[in-house]
Amino acid sequence: MNNPFDPIHIQEEKAEREAHRLKLRSNLLIALFCAALCGFFAVLYQTQIVEGSDYLSDSNVRTIQSEQVNSVRGEVLDRYGRVLVSNVVSYNVELDTTAMGADRNAILDRLLDICQEEGVEWTDSLPISETAPWTYDTPAPFTYQARDEEGNLVTRDSALGQLAKRKQYGWLEEGGPVPSAGDLLTTMCGTFGLLDKEAGETPTRRHRELAGVLYELYLRSTGLNNNVYVFARGVDITFISKVKESALAGVRIETATSRKYGTSYAAHVLGYTGAIDPGAEWERYQTLGYPMNATVGKAGVELAFEEQLHGVSGARLIEKDQDGNVISQEWSRVPEPGDNAVLTLDIALQAATEDLLAQYAARQEEQKGMAAAVVDMSGGVLALASYPTYDLSAFRENYSELAGDTERRPLLNRATQGVYAPGSTFKPLTAIAALSSGTITTREQVQCTGRYRFYPNPADQPYCWNTYGHGMDNVTRAIKDSCNVFFYDVGRRTGIATIREYAQMFGLGEYTGIELVEEKGRVAGPETSEALGGTWFDGNTMYAAIGQENNAFTPLQLANYIATLVNGGNHYACHLLKEFKSSDYSQVTETYDAPPLHTIQMEEEHLRAVLQGMYDLSKTASMARWFDPLPVEVGCKTGTAETSSRAATTNAVFVCFAPYDDPQVALCLVAEGGDAGGSLAELAAGILAQYFSTGGSLSGLTGENTLLR
Repeated sequence: MNNPFDPIHIQEEKAEREAHRLKLRSNLLIALFCAALCGFFAVLYQTQIVEGSDYLSDSNVRTIQSEQVNSVRGEVLDRYGRVLVSNVVSYNVELDTTAMGADRNAILDRLLDICQEEGVEWTDSLPISETAPWTYDTPAPFTYQARDEEGNLVTRDSALGQLAKRKQYGWLEEGGPVPSAGDLLTTMCGTFGLLDKEAGETPTRRHRELAGVLYELYLRSTGLNNNVYVFARGVDITFISKVKESALAGVRIETATSRKYGTSYAAHVLGYTGAIDPGAEWERYQTLGYPMNATVGKAGVELAFEEQLHGVSGARLIEKDQDGNVISQEWSRVPEPGDNAVLTLDIALQAATEDLLAQYAARQEEQKGMAAAVVDMSGGVLALASYPTYDLSAFRENYSELAGDTERRPLLNRATQGVYAPGSTFKPLTAIAALSSGTITTREQVQCTGRYRFYPNPADQPYCWNTYGHGMDNVTRAIKDSCNVFFYDVGRRTGIATIREYAQMFGLGEYTGIELVEEKGRVAGPETSEALGGTWFDGNTMYAAIGQENNAFTPLQLANYIATLVNGGNHYACHLLKEFKSSDYSQVTETYDAPPLHTIQMEEEHLRAVLQGMYDLSKTASMARWFDPLPVEVGCKTGTAETSSRAATTNAVFVCFAPYDDPQVALCLVAEGGDAGGSLAELAAGILAQYFSTGGSLSGLTGENTLLR
């Protein structure tokens, strides 16, 4: 009999219990493993065999799409930090046809119904009329002539030309015959599945509307990585609610920003934005990484500083299901907001200048247009006004009316694109050319009897504006008197080559460098006459010396010429940019700091003699009434320029600077069809009064003589 307390027996029982527990654990682990394996095979069977077709279907319609995202556009401010252009949050409607499927046309039809119910306009550039009988909105040729940013005449693709270059459907053959608008619309509607062309169906207005939308979608589907289409911009909450209620697949409401204008002034300077045009504009912006639905500058500083204001577009990866719902998204490139542009412009001075021009024009019976340019001594533009003007906040609504006004041309920036004969405002330059070249001295005098009799033929003996004569004039008195005979003689002796050389050194007949679109103008001379199809004679130099003949400059050129003269000869490029600041205004990213283009060497005695004449003119009775109340002394020069040798029409031109002893600003005023240049003195005084903070008014306009000055 075994002893239960035998140590050997105890050890045997303990070993037996341990073996039993180990066996239980092993069996449990094996059971758990088998259960997990069975579960895995069950899930695998369910996924691949039972639901395999469903998952395959989902994988086929679930897409990952790369989408470019516009950055927030930078603001525009004046020199004192007053915000001129900013942004406001708005809502856009975007279309994505990948989510519409076979219901595409029905979805678009309902969307157009909502637009018409709510009065929302949508993007449509199809060049066919909106109603029958169908006609082309643009001329039938595939190309047209236009001017580029530098004013050069270039060939552009018309809307039909752009369409002809897109070969997917072969609607048009580039260079081939152009079908009627009705035939083209019928063909396009057939392509889009809107009607059965073979059954003889003809387009209705709704067909035309749908074709316009589908045409926009087609444009964006060629050559792009995505087919997102900004259908409408700036929609309200009522429109959004109706779209949501209708559950229209592929119709998305996206937040965006649009431009908000903090001023109704400076329209020609600030410019406006718009969608990218297909064709050459898109080709340019595509290389910069812009999405086709980007908003870009179209004119003014919006165009000039486009890349800095635009910032860097972002990109995101969007995963969508078969219904177009966004499942997930992530940034592949975060958008960077644009820099803020600080201009040299003083909006208070700009406003006063525009108001003064409008008041003056209102008093004239047939005033076609006016312009003003105010610059500092380094070419910075303080004010740049053109009349008539327009309000940027209502620009799109009034565009057809503005563009169709070919007589008043309110869209033309006359300050940089208007080209005018300078008249007698050119005489200080002739004087400097004559003095610097040694043709005359400051003490030399010329006798004016009212007629210049150098040439023996009476027909070649031009009159002075003062037919009684000025007597003996030196250069200072000749500038004050604006004596034509003095400058006929001095100009003839100096020679056109020297006058032309100095004119170009002062920036006349040359681009000023302003960031806006501008005309180059021209300086009179043999080359200019030949280019214009005329012949130059020696006697033409007399008229060129007094600012007539083929001399023609922009008001900005004339203002900068005066600034160059009175600052001692430092010729700067004109500019609107003061600096760029980062989007959060934390730092200055770029500052305009350009040295003079060149310096004109002038003897102090010569310059003093010329400027003294301009000062003396400001003290004559007709000028002193306006300039004496100012807190500063002024130098000025009037000009009355003939616009036609056959018609007795003139433009009034006026230039001045202040303060006389330490010039800060120079300005030029031009009135098309205006009286004598002196009639603009009150406007000039009002502008200077605003600049020097004394206030000003416009009343009691009186004219001077109307003969050539």
